[in-house]
Amino acid sequence: MTPTEAWTALRSGNARFVTDSPAERSQMSLRRAELTSAQYPHTVMFGCSDSRVAAEIIFDQGLGDLFVVRTAGHVVDTTVIGSIEYGTELLGTPLVVVLGHDSCGAVKATADTLMTGEQPPGFVRAVVDKVIPSIAGMTSRWDEVSHDGVPLEDHLRTEHVRHTVRLLRGYSAALDAAVTAGRVAIVGVEYDLAEGSARLVAVDGEVGEEPLA
Repeated sequence: MTPTEAWTALRSGNARFVTDSPAERSQMSLRRAELTSAQYPHTVMFGCSDSRVAAEIIFDQGLGDLFVVRTAGHVVDTTVIGSIEYGTELLGTPLVVVLGHDSCGAVKATADTLMTGEQPPGFVRAVVDKVIPSIAGMTSRWDEVSHDGVPLEDHLRTEHVRHTVRLLRGYSAALDAAVTAGRVAIVGVEYDLAEGSARLVAVDGEVGEEPLA
């Protein structure tokens, strides 16, 4: 697939999920047999570990369609970059999706830390430390954005998704080269827990659709 074709497949799958009309799939035993020797996923899905955001379900995809990488708050480290590069460089996957969502505990914990100075317990702090660079720049504008009709949490979530998209290409020379060549696109997507819908908020590359402002 091209990046545009992969995004179209995800768009169509999410529309099916929202309307409770999942695609009919071949027998799982046959599909498992097809995948024993190789895999050819069309998308690397880098998302939050939240139990309510299972990528294969919300995009109505089957076995072998998505190469999924998940961390709390979709925070990035070297193993995440390596996993994503495995998908794009070794498996030939044309699309990378950064998947955020509303009511994200990692974003909320980070906002609480920035506002109160109190750190979360244990290694949860490591997650917060990774999210801080995404939203710390908004601290001087929190009063402003809180009065534009959009909840502060939504602003922070969107900024974190967009920052993560920029971070992936900035950290990975392989991803940068693949996007430059047009072989891969990186997109940022926000998932609405109540509606089940996914909206495009960032695009690096070409997927046939412009992100929402």
